[in-house]
Formats: sequence, C-alpha cells, structure tokens
Amino acid sequence: MPKNRNAQLRYQIIDRCLKNRGRRWTWQDILEKVNEGLRKDDDKSEGIGKTTLYEDLKNIEYRIYKLEIQKIKEGKTTYLRYANSADSINNQPLSETEAKQLKAAIMVISRFKGAPQFDWIHEIIPILESKMGLLKTDREIISFESNIDYSGAVHIPALFNAILNMRVVRLSYQDFKSPIAYEQEIHPQYLKQYNSRWFIMSFMDKWGHKPQTHALDRIKEIQEVKTQYRSVKDFDWENYFSDMIGVSKFDKGPIEVKLLILDDEQAAYINTKPLHQSQKKMRKVENGYETSITVIHNYELEKQLLSFGERVIVLEPITLKDILKERAKKLHIFYQEM
Repeated sequence: MPKNRNAQLRYQIIDRCLKNRGRRWTWQDILEKVNEGLRKDDDKSEGIGKTTLYEDLKNIEYRIYKLEIQKIKEGKTTYLRYANSADSINNQPLSETEAKQLKAAIMVISRFKGAPQFDWIHEIIPILESKMGLLKTDREIISFESNIDYSGAVHIPALFNAILNMRVVRLSYQDFKSPIAYEQEIHPQYLKQYNSRWFIMSFMDKWGHKPQTHALDRIKEIQEVKTQYRSVKDFDWENYFSDMIGVSKFDKGPIEVKLLILDDEQAAYINTKPLHQSQKKMRKVENGYETSITVIHNYELEKQLLSFGERVIVLEPITLKDILKERAKKLHIFYQEM
C-alpha cells in the first residue's frame, strides 16, 4: 500500500474514534482499531505500533489539522477524544498548498472544455471552485442537487474500496419486497448514481457473467469475505447502460418507443433535455410533435413517460402503450374514489 494512502487511512480511522462520544477510547483501543482497519484494507499489512500512532495524533492535533484532542484521566487510564464534538479532519478547509494544487489541476482540466467526451467538465469545475473554497464570495451563487436524507451514501466508501482493491463482500440486504434482510455475496464492479440514488453493480457466482444491481439504501451491513474476487476487466459499463433509462436491465433487447408530444412548451423542454441519447430529431405533425427513443423497456422508462402526464402520448409499441393506459386508468379511479 502506498505510504500516503496508508497514512490517510490511519487518520480517517483515528478521526472516527476521536469524534465518537458513544465510547471512551484509550490509545490502546485506537491502536487496535487502526490496525484492524489496515488489515481489512490489506490482509498483508503488519499494522503500526505505539510510536507511529503518537506521531499520527500529533499530526492531527498540531502539525496538519490543528484539532484539539482532550485527554481525560481516570486513575491510571487516559481517554482521548476531540475537545469539540463537532471537530473532524473532514471538516477542515483546504490549506494554501492544497488550494494551489487544486487550482493548478483545474487549469489543466479546463483545457479540455469543448471536446465532446469532456462535457462533464462544465459541471465539475464550478463544483470545485465554489464548494472547496477556491472562490471568495460573500454569498452562495450556485447550488447542486443532493438528497441529504439519503441513507445509502454511508456505504459508498466501503464499496468503492472493495472495487478498487478487488475484494468480495457479503451484504445484509433487504429489498422492497422482503420483510426481512437476507445475505448475498457479491463481487462489486461499478457504482452508478441514478435519480439521486446509488446502486452497486456486481457479479454473483450463481449468476455467472450476468450483472446484478443492488440499491445502496437497501443495504443494512457490509462485510468483507475471503472469497477469491472475480474481475471482469473487459466489461464496458458505459456501454451496458447506453440503451436504457435507469439501472434495471432485462434479457429483452431495446425497443423503439414512438412519442407524440402535444404542446409547444413540452416539446421545447424535451428537445433541449432529451429523454435518452438515442432520441431522434423532432418533426412537426398535425397534433403536435413526434420523436422516438430506442431503449430497453423497464420500470424507469414507464415512470419517466408517466411523469409527463397528459402532455406526452406513447404511439408505439402497443404493448407499452397499453401498460401506460392501464396505469393511467387505475390512477383515475383512485382519484375519483378519494
């Protein structure tokens, strides 16, 4: 493991201990927790000793992060914690050196703006500049969509590290249909965000090379296991998602969905914000505008089309049209009975 990464991992573990007021931590407890985390990240790790831990504590308190560590003595035992319960190394602003390095990186990234494959740069640069303190303003001037109540985000670091280090994990997982949680062993491969939710794409031994999808907010616990990791390096995840809306993929291939858009305002909206990358150029017809997309039929597609209400109608295929008609009828009945 690279030295810098090892140190950052230690700092993160120590930080979690010092800000956890639900337990009293001695230096021995913290050392045990650090070595446990190091071994979990790399089973060949020999861990650290008391001297290295004390140097790490000095870096957190005096040299790098400058966070006051409170020493509470009870008899011969000393307990450690942050003096301020709100302190954390993750709450620290960028240092002058870090800010300069990040600005230099942004300058390099900015050179790629305009190239089709780097469209994401237009979004990432304002995020870096405004949210990481690189711009000095007396007010907020930009906001980014996030779900502050989303519970699945807590699992992102563990799954990201499992992918990076090629580790198999056992999930305690409870889907929406199950009354209780159950265990599944997965080989995590790819993290995907859709509609403010996160999903882990993986392979499971019993399903072979067929990708499996798990929602992070349905995960109760994650535990690393010793099973040999199966990496499918030549699997193109971007291509896997290219013919679908959302994350639900079924065995049947994509279909052409022909749409009739009934008013100018909705047509302008869909024209500037296409439903899918396969969306064809709109053409004016007698009743409005027609276009089409070629995607896999899944729940997310139905949800997207229904979100337009009475302003967008599916013309083909008939099977999808009938499904949406039936759902619209049920909705109409529910409203009548209320």
